Amino acid sequence: MPVKSIVFLGLGSNLNSPIDQINQAITELANLPRTTMLDHSSLHHSKPLGPQDQPDFINAVVKLETELAPMDLLKACQALEQQHGRIKTRHWGERTLDIDILLYGNQLIDLPELTVPHPEMMNRAFVLQPLAEIAPELILPPTLSS
Repeated sequence: MPVKSIVFLGLGSNLNSPIDQINQAITELANLPRTTMLDHSSLHHSKPLGPQDQPDFINAVVKLETELAPMDLLKACQALEQQHGRIKTRHWGERTLDIDILLYGNQLIDLPELTVPHPEMMNRAFVLQPLAEIAPELILPPTLSS
């Protein structure tokens, strides 16, 4: 029997109608194979972390139950980013859609392509606020660097 894991993903967009990008991504994530959408936060507005000469971001967090392995989930998220026309022009720059795996069950993952818990999530209000909105009882695991 496949193992089901509770996963939290962070979403962000600041290009090409960011609210529509995030809402469409929430729908698409709910339709991933062997995955069920359990909850999603409201949309949050945030200033960019990087260069300030770009539009503000719209952010959200989703809670999924999935049978997808971590790397399969990562590939599915990256495919959605590409479908939304994501082109990385600069570090912490503008984007149509960014999807980060924040937590994957209680797993600690340290691979070149994927680090879970997300190494910067504890420093980002635009992640912690929507995460607390949908999972106020959640006890955050230590990060790999702590």
